[in-house]
Amino acid sequence: MEKYNIAVFVGSLRKESYNLKTAKALKALAPQSMSLELVSIAELPMFNEDLEATPPGEWVTLREKIRAADGLLFLTPEYNRSVPAVLKNAIDVGSRPYGQNSWDGKPAAVVSVSIGGISGFGANHHLRQSLVFVNVPAMAQPEAYIGDAGELFDDNGNLTSDSTRDFLSSFMQAFELWVGAHAKKQAT
Repeated sequence: MEKYNIAVFVGSLRKESYNLKTAKALKALAPQSMSLELVSIAELPMFNEDLEATPPGEWVTLREKIRAADGLLFLTPEYNRSVPAVLKNAIDVGSRPYGQNSWDGKPAAVVSVSIGGISGFGANHHLRQSLVFVNVPAMAQPEAYIGDAGELFDDNGNLTSDSTRDFLSSFMQAFELWVGAHAKKQAT
């Protein structure tokens, strides 16, 4: 069985983030063929092309982690109908320098997590727009909008909703097939 390395990017920096809790749940629910690694973007300096002559170490590390990944998993809250600046910054940093897009061709999936009822719908689709430009094929189905997240976890951060667990498990199975299909395309 082929093992896929999946880089996981969480757009919320909050210690008790529901997106982080969901990422950890996805890691536990992932098929055995997938190894998920949370990639921290909290300390990533803001993109500034002037710094490319001697890029910050955090930029270099991020780009290496992206290139080493077989697939990408993005979890995002919704801030003002868009993605958090820290997540957009990571996309910008990974897409540079010009002509050296680290994201290029990496299959991805997007999960938006929110305490609200519309489940981060706007952020999910806004993120997908940026991914199209950096040539990241994002899995279209199943879509993952996790709403009312404040009701889904216990005080220890464990997922308590069986229906959400079942959905996330099937989501990860679909993502496994998505990554596998793109890995085969890249190998040919």
